[in-house]
Amino acid sequence: MIENFEELKAQVLECQACKLCQTRTNVVFGVGNPHADVMFIGEGPGENEDLQGEPFVGRGGQLLDKMLQHINLSRQENIYIANMVKCRPPKNRDPEKEEVNACIGYLRNQVYLIRPKIIVCLGRVAACSLIDSNFKVTKQHGEFFEKNGVLMMGTFHPASMLRNPMQKPLGLDDFVKLREKMDSLGL
Repeated sequence: MIENFEELKAQVLECQACKLCQTRTNVVFGVGNPHADVMFIGEGPGENEDLQGEPFVGRGGQLLDKMLQHINLSRQENIYIANMVKCRPPKNRDPEKEEVNACIGYLRNQVYLIRPKIIVCLGRVAACSLIDSNFKVTKQHGEFFEKNGVLMMGTFHPASMLRNPMQKPLGLDDFVKLREKMDSLGL
């Protein structure tokens, strides 16, 4: 494990471990407070994220920011946001298993350095990779699971909520549950 956040970021920015490096514009390392108690993890960068080098900056990111604001959280102050893969899969497809495997060490290193108390998986890909391979977002969203001393919750991906507006109230309820869990833990 790399013990320094900037050293890890420098290594990730040079990564050539999978074919996604051939089509990326920017590596999307992550953003937020590197000492945050809560970490959000998505599946991978989309087009806007690839262009700007920051996770969740498109329409889905705007929705995420509004939901965070609703529960008094902010990517600038008290959370950290990363993705399963650091480079955009072509046409925003799901990352392939070998792409996730090539990047998972970087994500593990980020988690190791941040030491979050709670990880929120945004969408099916992240939840199935990190919580349980059989995780069903439509049935298990908002439920907390403990893994290796870290509480984990899966919820709808913001892009999914934009495509399926009926998910928005459910997703917002999940964020309220997150705030309640944080409050109960004194975070």
